Amino acid sequence: MKNNFGNVMKGAIILSGASFIAKILSAMYRIPFENMVGNLGFYVYQQVYPIYAIGMTFSLSGFPVFISKIIAEQDDIESKYQISKRIFDVLVVLAILCFLFLQLGSTQIAEAMGDIKLEVIIRSVSWMFLLMPFLSVGRGFYQGIFNMTPTAVSQVYEQLIRVIVIIGVAWYAVRHHWSIYKMGAWAMFGSTLGGLVALLCFVGIFIRLFSRKSHKHSIKYRDLVKRLMTEGIMICLFTALMVLLQLIDSFTIKNNLEIYGLSSIKASNIKGIYDRAQPLIQLGLVIGVSFSSTLLPSLTAAIEKKEKTTFENTASSILRISLGIASAATVGLLALLPEVNKLLFGDSELSLVIGIYLLGIILMTVINSYSSILQSIDEYRALLIGLGVAFLTKYILNSYLIGKFGIIGASIATTASLLLAAITIILFSSIKLEILFRSDGYVLKLLLISCIMGIVVKGLSILLGYLLGSSRLDVGIISLICIPVGVFIFGILAIKFNLFTKEEYMAMPGGNKIIKIIDKLNGGC
Repeated sequence: MKNNFGNVMKGAIILSGASFIAKILSAMYRIPFENMVGNLGFYVYQQVYPIYAIGMTFSLSGFPVFISKIIAEQDDIESKYQISKRIFDVLVVLAILCFLFLQLGSTQIAEAMGDIKLEVIIRSVSWMFLLMPFLSVGRGFYQGIFNMTPTAVSQVYEQLIRVIVIIGVAWYAVRHHWSIYKMGAWAMFGSTLGGLVALLCFVGIFIRLFSRKSHKHSIKYRDLVKRLMTEGIMICLFTALMVLLQLIDSFTIKNNLEIYGLSSIKASNIKGIYDRAQPLIQLGLVIGVSFSSTLLPSLTAAIEKKEKTTFENTASSILRISLGIASAATVGLLALLPEVNKLLFGDSELSLVIGIYLLGIILMTVINSYSSILQSIDEYRALLIGLGVAFLTKYILNSYLIGKFGIIGASIATTASLLLAAITIILFSSIKLEILFRSDGYVLKLLLISCIMGIVVKGLSILLGYLLGSSRLDVGIISLICIPVGVFIFGILAIKFNLFTKEEYMAMPGGNKIIKIIDKLNGGC
């Protein structure tokens, strides 16, 4: 059990580190990008961004997780290669269909978003879907044999190239007075270039994959397509749940803001400010998503070997670690939100709206972790119901609340849809939260620690604001002081209240140092 647990946690740490770097890049490029192209330029880019993000999520963590689960089920390396080859064939067909849908339907999609000029950007992003089979199979194969390094490296390369292209395009577009739509199309094409570079990490596996000729029995294409359309699509949809809710925003916010009484330009500007929440929520979700994406192969192996204790302990520890870190990140962001908003984007507009949206970090962490656990035991009913509840709630509330209360309605709709989805999944699943959280008062401890940290950080930020001022430089200094203070307070209180077990601390980066601190604190008591 210890070896298996150690392998999955090491994999989670590798992916968490790579995801953190990638999310930092993904968040940081938006700062100069938004400042260069303005709220309207940001709106144009973010309207189509969910389409890119769906494709990226499918090829980064959706299909790879599904593929890794199938790979983990195979008994020998030859079977792993054969099943990978067949999955690749199926995904090629799916990728071509997605490409053609976006190319041929770009005009209709743009019209539904309320801006016909977006069609050129939609066509631009369609090319990256052709890379999905290569990236999905490459990442899924390595994750299925518990080797997370290729996925981690490819993820960093993909984001690095993409960010360089986007910033370069924004700079050139502003310098040469391009339209925001032409700028958006070329910036979005950076995702395809990033994917091509990431593909270099998997050249070796595809050479071996296509050079092998074996008649070994493998899953039939019909059965594989059936599993892909059920398990695979379900994993992808839940992995991309937040992005899919953002896609609903792309189709509903601008149109409903106009119903609320705003002009087309004003509605686009407000949507651009509202979209500032997306890079912030990405950063908050990085740990939870990374741990969840490495969870399925380990849990599948435990189920295959009928190791119930291993399954429950692994699932419990990953959920507790992910939720703990996600809660700390959420409360810290909320306490510093006006300052962070102004620091990153030049003003603190819509901070309340963004704050409500960021509550989704905690809810998405619970959903991602819980859904991974259920997928490992092939339990999809609760997930399907929860998914339907999330989409239906988001669409209905967006249509009603935005037209009645303005842009804050979109944030309320997102948080409410995630909350109802989480409750639905827990109620309809066979595994209850109390089993995963054990009987050590974890939730109450986490709530108390988070509240104390949030109050201290908020109080300190207010005090520093009186002493320093409210310029962009001032709020930058305040953030640089308050963030490490918040991390320190959460860490010390987590140790004092025994929020995590020693084994869970050891799974975190710097686990040995944390254990030494715990021993010193216990020795001093």
